[in-house]
Amino acid sequence: MRIGIDLGGTKIELVALDADGSELYKKRIKTPQSSYSKTIDAIGHLVVSCERELGRSGSVGVGHPGVISPVTGLVKNANSVCLIGKALQSDLEFNLQRPVRLANDANCFALSEYNDGAGVNVKSLFGVILGTGVGAGIVVNGAIITGCNAIGGEWGHNPLPWLKHSDGELMACYCGQFNCIETFLSGPGFTARFNAENQCDFDSKRIVDQAAMGDQVSKNAFERYCDQVARSVASIINVLDPEIIVLGGGMSNISPLYERVPALWGQYIFSDTVHTLLKPAKYGDSSGVRGAAWLWPEG
Repeated sequence: MRIGIDLGGTKIELVALDADGSELYKKRIKTPQSSYSKTIDAIGHLVVSCERELGRSGSVGVGHPGVISPVTGLVKNANSVCLIGKALQSDLEFNLQRPVRLANDANCFALSEYNDGAGVNVKSLFGVILGTGVGAGIVVNGAIITGCNAIGGEWGHNPLPWLKHSDGELMACYCGQFNCIETFLSGPGFTARFNAENQCDFDSKRIVDQAAMGDQVSKNAFERYCDQVARSVASIINVLDPEIIVLGGGMSNISPLYERVPALWGQYIFSDTVHTLLKPAKYGDSSGVRGAAWLWPEG
């Protein structure tokens, strides 16, 4: 049995998978706010409850914000600030009294979709998170590509490629740079630009719904967003050339993306033909926790 944990800023989710990937158990709790020790204890209690109910033990994989520094072994780059600088792996292993495998949450998302999701039967996958932030994971031949700095897939903090005047004003990113992809493609980035340009306070769903109903201002904003997504993933195709790009996160639920983006990306890709597929995640917001379980491929 494989146990996966998705450690998020607002919730902690556990799933237990059988050898064939079928779901045996699932539970979600609120993340203890601003308390690292309580977070470790909460994960421990979830695992104990799961194993007691199922009457069996399992391997444990954890998807978490940020990454483990290859230099210090401590968490870095996490938007859940109570994790930063903590020895998450050794603390979990001490609490659970067993080995634990950890990976960035976007990497877990990509691994899940590679193993038994939208990317089944491909050799290379780029798994994109378009949510409150923008991240990604890379899986090639079943292996997560983390890189020597543990930042593989952090495309959200590259500049938006082929910048146009119509992209609007540049906005500062929390990372300290301007013009990051995340400031354009994240849900908050998309809505912040629309609201600033139109002196309103809409959420992304309202903007997209208005576009579908024919509102020209909203249609223009959504078309611009599609082109920004197309440019951003085209830059990945030009470097990695994956067989499939899988979208997750809140913005991935906008179904017209899957028609418009491939219709636009050809002009930015350095090839006469483009065979890369663009698909939504099969498991939606459960991909991350399932991918954490799949960190133990040997079961």
